[in-house]
Amino acid sequence: MARPEQVLVLEPQHELKFRGPFTDVVTATLKLTNPTDRNVCFKVKTTAPRRYCVRPNSGIIDSGTSINVSVMLQPFDYDPNEKSKHKFMVQSMLAPRDMTDMEGVWKEAKPEELMDSKLRCTFEMPLENDKTHESESIKPVFSSTSVKTEHSALPKSASASLDDGEVKKIMEECKQLQMEVQRLREENKQIREDDGLRKRKVTPVSSHHSNTMVTMTKDEGLSTRVLALCLLFFVIGAIVGKLVL
Repeated sequence: MARPEQVLVLEPQHELKFRGPFTDVVTATLKLTNPTDRNVCFKVKTTAPRRYCVRPNSGIIDSGTSINVSVMLQPFDYDPNEKSKHKFMVQSMLAPRDMTDMEGVWKEAKPEELMDSKLRCTFEMPLENDKTHESESIKPVFSSTSVKTEHSALPKSASASLDDGEVKKIMEECKQLQMEVQRLREENKQIREDDGLRKRKVTPVSSHHSNTMVTMTKDEGLSTRVLALCLLFFVIGAIVGKLVL
């Protein structure tokens, strides 16, 4: 008696494709769909059980639902001249309505109740063009990383430019202070010269008064010079402090 036709819908129907390289585990997915109004028991078998790991390799598919079976090919040395002879078989049967033990159901199943579908396995290595395309598709990931690196470096360069601007501003202020000190020196020199002329013109009686004025003028010039030097040291100290920070 012929076996009944498979009620499960398989995707793919006839062939499981495994795409290399095969130096690591390669996984193919087999989708099983139950379009009937009954629950269906299934099993997945292979002619090379040591070469594959199947999860799940058996179970029950409820009515109107689907399940994905992962078929994992173990690493091996690929030979393009060797054709794969590996095959898979999906075996199924309608689940009894009062089923309690699935293993017992499989043992007691009659041959005319079993349905099966077979699939062959094929191995493919990616072509050189595919490798190039994959490498190009990876490039944007690296470029985004480099963009992140550039962005992360931006704050440093921005802070550096700000420091340079502040230093330039302080240097300009320092130059202005130096010019102010020079101007004060020239004024002090002019005052001394004027005092010399006054000494020649005044009488001996007024010499004491003139000396007092000269002394006061010198004191004023000295205090002005001290103030300018204090400002200069303060500015230089501020520059050194900012450069250290």
